[in-house]
Amino acid sequence: MLKQQPSPLPLVDKYDRNISYLRISLTDRCNLRCIYCMPEDEDGRHTTTGVILQHADLLTYEEILRVSRLATAMGIRKIRLTGGEPLVRRGVLEFIQELKKDRGLEQLSLTTNGVLLADYAERLWQYGVRQLNISLDSLQAKKFFEITKRDLFAQVWRGICAAEELGFCIKINVVAMQGVNSDEFVNFAQLALDRNFEVRFIEFMPMGESTSWKKERFISVDDIIADIKTVAQLTPCNHAKGAGPAKMYDISSADGRTGKIGFISPLSHHFCDQCNRLRLTSEGKLRSCLLNDKELDLKSVIRTGGSDEELMAIIRKSVLTKPKGHSFDGNGPEDGEKCSGQMSRIGG
Repeated sequence: MLKQQPSPLPLVDKYDRNISYLRISLTDRCNLRCIYCMPEDEDGRHTTTGVILQHADLLTYEEILRVSRLATAMGIRKIRLTGGEPLVRRGVLEFIQELKKDRGLEQLSLTTNGVLLADYAERLWQYGVRQLNISLDSLQAKKFFEITKRDLFAQVWRGICAAEELGFCIKINVVAMQGVNSDEFVNFAQLALDRNFEVRFIEFMPMGESTSWKKERFISVDDIIADIKTVAQLTPCNHAKGAGPAKMYDISSADGRTGKIGFISPLSHHFCDQCNRLRLTSEGKLRSCLLNDKELDLKSVIRTGGSDEELMAIIRKSVLTKPKGHSFDGNGPEDGEKCSGQMSRIGG
């Protein structure tokens, strides 16, 4: 096994960004069919974004552990497990136990839609996960069904409450869509005031071959902030540790309640100059930019007997070829550029 030692050359790209964060998509499968991610086709097995990967197409847990341990040896300090829905993959808890043994890993977190959280929360806590990002685009059961095509809002809410009771640091991620959930932004702000949740609004991004993104569905964080300011006061607090690309605010109401909300604006206010992450897709591709389709294939190298040194060279190449930024904005891609990558495979 590779010894955990600092890399002689830090993971710094050609724009002087220190790359210390790896997001790993464990599977492209999901128990929801959100309209902006992987809308369901008529047969229920395929989606309009493509055929769901077979198990053999995924990196095995052993292969993921190998890549993650090489990455931490090179300077990666934070890993987030995503999907699809990571909790639908069999053996995920045992995998997390093994991943937590990596002494080079300082923070392990999980993104989930919450459907299985009531069953998994206690064991996730036992195995050392402390931070959960929970995707929730509506607080209304009927609208939740319209967005996800599954009548599971009550089940998701039970999972969120179970995680809250255990003491997880909970971030609620809301994909903001004009005319879909834009009438709920104030309600989500009230949630941040009422519960110890950090609510984060994310601009709707034009991703996938069959994306449902339309200009008229896009709403910028500036408009969301203006909406929330009608019911609460917002004070910038970008010193918040672990905020990443989110622009964070302390929020307070007239009756004295306080909380935290954040805004992630990949289109209206690019934060590419602050990006510190790589993404490992569920099919074993290394991706250095969410909105850029260039990927390096780790899986084929692993499965043809590639050495640790070869894999580390690919990781470093991904860092050194990381683009300065993307050219997307609220009007869509510029100059015909598009992002055809599936969010369910790349990982959110």
